[in-house]
Amino acid sequence: MELILLENILNLGNIGDKVKVKSGFGRNFLLKKGKALRFNKENLELVNKKKDELKRKNLEIKNKFKEIAKLVHNKSFSFFKESKENGDLYGSIKPKEISNLIKQKTNADVSPSQIILKEELDKIGVYQVDINFHSEVKSNISLKISKIQTK
Repeated sequence: MELILLENILNLGNIGDKVKVKSGFGRNFLLKKGKALRFNKENLELVNKKKDELKRKNLEIKNKFKEIAKLVHNKSFSFFKESKENGDLYGSIKPKEISNLIKQKTNADVSPSQIILKEELDKIGVYQVDINFHSEVKSNISLKISKIQTK
């Protein structure tokens, strides 16, 4: 499926680029979320006319995410969870929990889909977690998972 991008998308392309993607990804994500248009002559002309407006809108979004990234960049967050004797947690920590904790501590809106986990957070320890706000704005945080102290 050939599409024209309406915004910069990480590992895919920039505004106005013609890209070839799998049908499911194109239909279910790019077209549905308004991130692309089907490639044809009319849409190509439309995107070329609106390119400046799209770039300005993209810059506004990028600047908004830069502000949020400043709030959380290199910050450390702590979770206290029940664990087994060997340090394994009874359940892993998911992006939704991380998102809620960041919102609670810094009042920054971070979507769970923006949180990139390189590994399962299922043991006590310290983890580095990347946050991808925008194709050009990234941040990272440190998560410390500790055992709940019981008496």
